[in-house]
Amino acid sequence: MGVSLCKATIDDAAKLHEMQVDAFMPLLEKYQDYDTNPANETLEKVITRINQPFSDYYLIKNSEDTIGGIRIIKMCNKSYRVSPIFILPEHQGKGIAQIVFALIEKKYHDARSWELDTIIQEEGLCHLYEKLGYKKTGKTKKLNEKITIVFYEKS
Repeated sequence: MGVSLCKATIDDAAKLHEMQVDAFMPLLEKYQDYDTNPANETLEKVITRINQPFSDYYLIKNSEDTIGGIRIIKMCNKSYRVSPIFILPEHQGKGIAQIVFALIEKKYHDARSWELDTIIQEEGLCHLYEKLGYKKTGKTKKLNEKITIVFYEKS
């Protein structure tokens, strides 16, 4: 498996948006969190994120195929936030996310801490992040009757 990261440019915005919609649509349909689910975001929002000076957006590649994306938000004091990360459904469950996190942590080797959040009802996602060394902060946010967001950090 030749997983790599390629810094996204404005030319990649439409592709990133399309993959984001594909990756998050099953969760949107399941939880109906229309205000927060990335599948419901506009192309303009992706373009805005790519242009933000405090965030880096990457294409996730497997060999030559673009299979997902990850955005790193640079906060203060060498703290970083992952939001979002997504891998196309047909490439999920193959260990790619673990490789991506290893690549990101190597690239941002100066990091003192990392943050992310996910859906508490998605046990597989929680397990993945905990396996990668992320710990629950104790903070949660209920979005509707079906979905609660749980916050994680890693030092």
